[in-house]
Amino acid sequence: MLKDEIDSLAPSRDFSRRSFVQTTVGSGFAAAVLPVTAQTITTDTAGLEAGTVTIPVGDFQMPAYRAAPAGKKNLPVVLVASEIFGVHEHIADVCRRFAKQGYLAIAPELFVRHGNAGAYTDIPKLISEVVGKASGAQVNGDLDAAVAWAAANGGDTSKLAITGFCWGGGTTWRYAAHNPRLTAAAAWYGPVARSYFKGDPTIIELAGSIKAPVLGLYGAADGGIPVETLTQLEAALKAAGNTKCEFVVYPDTPHAFYADYRPSYRKAAADDAWARCLAWFKKHGV
Repeated sequence: MLKDEIDSLAPSRDFSRRSFVQTTVGSGFAAAVLPVTAQTITTDTAGLEAGTVTIPVGDFQMPAYRAAPAGKKNLPVVLVASEIFGVHEHIADVCRRFAKQGYLAIAPELFVRHGNAGAYTDIPKLISEVVGKASGAQVNGDLDAAVAWAAANGGDTSKLAITGFCWGGGTTWRYAAHNPRLTAAAAWYGPVARSYFKGDPTIIELAGSIKAPVLGLYGAADGGIPVETLTQLEAALKAAGNTKCEFVVYPDTPHAFYADYRPSYRKAAADDAWARCLAWFKKHGV
């Protein structure tokens, strides 16, 4: 996975107008992903309430990016779990994309206790010093707090989904095992046979606790997530009685194929997967 992350960040055309380091949640791009590509998608805020909010987690104040249709209440809720780079401009844009579809979308900054993920340029160092310190227990608790915040701020958490990318894809599976009230989930190229935090079980080991319908979106050419590990997870889910999960594996498609700001982006697969994600949520009542 680490090699695949580095490969997917190979040099690309500089989109100088947007090539700046993250300074606040959802603003700018993480240093490790610069320069971003000219194909980077930008979703406007017309008709939306969008920006940084603060979510209490006990005595800790967790920053998050949220986007929602302006003036609306009782909105279905989507939690958005970031890649290893934290909540930078791409993740904020994903929130705006969901908001344009009628959702209250929230991306909490799940690494902030351990450091500024957006400031790192060295990926192994980022993983060892920041990402690898965010335990499943901490992350699940932070996501629970985001759900509580949503319920108090215009969200209908009886219609609750989570989606996430890379590390956030694994987090999506992990949260599905944690929260029995989750309505649906969509995990984008999240590892299932290993964990970032030492001592956390793998997603395959957690399969028996996953009750929600999860859509897994993966690339067959993802060097860090062998297709056979997805087959193992699918078998473990079915053995545990969960027949509601589905996997879509795109042929000849790399890791991070939805990341339009990176050279790994594959438009055809990204567009198809986005449509499947939205349809999956609607199908399951979110």
